[in-house]
Amino acid sequence: MADPSSYRPKPGQIPDSPGVYRFRDEHRRVIYVGKAKSLRQRLANYFQDLAGLHPRTRSMVTTAASVEWTVVSTEVEALQLEYTWIKEYDPRFNVKYRDDKSYPYLAVTMNEEYPRVQVMRGHKKKGVRYFGPYAHAWAIRDTVDLLLRVFPVRTCSAGVFKNARRTGRPCLLGYIGKCSAPCVDRVSAEEHRELAEEFCDFMAGRTGTYLRRLERQMGEAAEAMEYERAARLRDDIGALKKAMEKNAVVLADATDADLIAVAEDELEAAVQIFHVRGGRVRGQRGWVTDKVEEITTGALVEHALQQLYGEETGDAVPKEVLVPALPDPLEPVQEWLSGRRGAQVSLRVPQRGDKRALMETVERNAQQALILHKTKRASDLTTRSRALEEIADALELDSAPLRIECYDISHLQGDDVVASMVVFEDGLARKSEYRRFQIKGFEGQDDVRSMHEVITRRFKRYLAEKERTGEWADGESPDGAAGASDDSGPLTDVSSAPLSDGLKDEDGRPKRFAYPPQLVVVDGGQPQVAAAQRALDELGIDDIAVCGLAKRLEEVWVPGEDDPVVLPRTSEGLYLLQRIRDEAHRFAITYQRTKRSKRFRSSPLDDVPGLGDTRKQALIKHFGSVKRLRAATIDQICEVPGIGRKTAETIAVALAQAAPAAPAVNTATGEIMEDEAPDPTAGASGEPVSAGAPDERRGQET
Repeated sequence: MADPSSYRPKPGQIPDSPGVYRFRDEHRRVIYVGKAKSLRQRLANYFQDLAGLHPRTRSMVTTAASVEWTVVSTEVEALQLEYTWIKEYDPRFNVKYRDDKSYPYLAVTMNEEYPRVQVMRGHKKKGVRYFGPYAHAWAIRDTVDLLLRVFPVRTCSAGVFKNARRTGRPCLLGYIGKCSAPCVDRVSAEEHRELAEEFCDFMAGRTGTYLRRLERQMGEAAEAMEYERAARLRDDIGALKKAMEKNAVVLADATDADLIAVAEDELEAAVQIFHVRGGRVRGQRGWVTDKVEEITTGALVEHALQQLYGEETGDAVPKEVLVPALPDPLEPVQEWLSGRRGAQVSLRVPQRGDKRALMETVERNAQQALILHKTKRASDLTTRSRALEEIADALELDSAPLRIECYDISHLQGDDVVASMVVFEDGLARKSEYRRFQIKGFEGQDDVRSMHEVITRRFKRYLAEKERTGEWADGESPDGAAGASDDSGPLTDVSSAPLSDGLKDEDGRPKRFAYPPQLVVVDGGQPQVAAAQRALDELGIDDIAVCGLAKRLEEVWVPGEDDPVVLPRTSEGLYLLQRIRDEAHRFAITYQRTKRSKRFRSSPLDDVPGLGDTRKQALIKHFGSVKRLRAATIDQICEVPGIGRKTAETIAVALAQAAPAAPAVNTATGEIMEDEAPDPTAGASGEPVSAGAPDERRGQET
């Protein structure tokens, strides 16, 4: 525990200006980010007598080892920089709202030549119009099914669209009138885009125009005695009204607003948001967060606004945002929201009328969400705590292992040998920390050597990080740390965030192998456990426990013991170890299969320098197969669009040097099949996969 006075800046060093400050721990990781109108006044609050600080603030300042700040021009800039750094550094003491699930949106891909209506989740893409979020994907599909009668926009995937264009036949929706079938040129690209624009206008709340237009057309058809057309228009009007009924009118027709409500106790807070467009509730979402810092309701609202609109622009930010309490100060937040929208945004607390009544409904939803979350978490947290305590007792650890790493080796008959590393923190999977390895130290099948190599490489990187950040003096690193990165071999990073520069920065960003576990679990028995322990011993690491979980009897093996530790079948600790082991196995198998499938799809054209996927496909499309391409002359290769004479000569030389692929064999007759046309089961190269190639029915994956 650090003494805040040891790193307290001198009062004269801190500027009396707006800015953003960062507290860092002894490993240089950013643990808290905050903004201030006056950095001098705000930072002085953290260096009071510890007894007078809030317990969460006291925990933060005693965990920190340094503080630094960045001066900005205005409070609006400070607000934006604070949001950016919280997203970048993921500080442990900041309030971070996370969706309890990935909400589905109704999306219209206006960035395509023929816009498509579909359900989308995850990060928003540029050029796509989004409506929602919705509580359930089926609610979106029901709405779309009704609207396609009036706005027959394309809903098919790119593959279905291309296939229909190739065959000249539309899909079923084109035949029943729920798609305008641009794939077979029933409408032009411009006409289809106009349909998509009308669909978006209707979803955005501008419904009256289309209803009045259809009613007028129905009356004209009836007067002209075109009764079938009038009946069809009547049904279209009914479909639109039914779709509108799914979203009850709650406010005046022209109202576009987001309503945010907060339910909180001393430890947690739940946030609920209702999105109102055109007077109707178009979407709903919610978050729950731990209150890891001393924070007011207004500050919770400010963080929620950052989360909601930090990456939004234009109409995605509504004209009016209704909240239970205003941030302090209000003006920078309101100015920031107006800048995101490009027009004035009103941020206020509703006092009376329909908006106040709707806010009460949102508040009830927030209360229910908090109650449900606490009920679930009480059970989950108790179970996870008991599981970690049982593991600590069984393995005689000093404390519960809050971070557990598990390793597994996977291969197919000794080919494509890979390894996985999965991370569980506080009993929960931390997928952003997962890593995968290619075994490069030797050829063939040897799980014990593979495990030794992986553990060595992982912890060499940890020691290199520890030495680089100065956690010990120069020359005091344990044996094996020097030159750790020289022979550790290539590592493959699969975290969700881009970490390619993670080992280069000095700024507290997440790093690949910077954090040590309290427990290493390997998938295997005594030999694998001994190999892992030997790797740690060779590196001079003696403060990390090791165990193995053997599949056959689910026995827990520890180094240096002839007998396993047997946990009861009903043990929560055993169940947690099994889940961690199974997750490592799944992750390793997935990577191994990916490598294998890429190898099967390899082609002699892959070795031609400067030849990309587009020109490879053009060559195969022109000649039909690699065999015919190999037999072609240089002049014939030059006939392919995009292939010059120099490239054609390079291709001819590469194919001449490459060994021809094994012929495909009809396993029923034994007949060798000529490669006269691309085989439907061929890989990316166009060559049929040899019948002798290993597959999932041949050999065993481990």
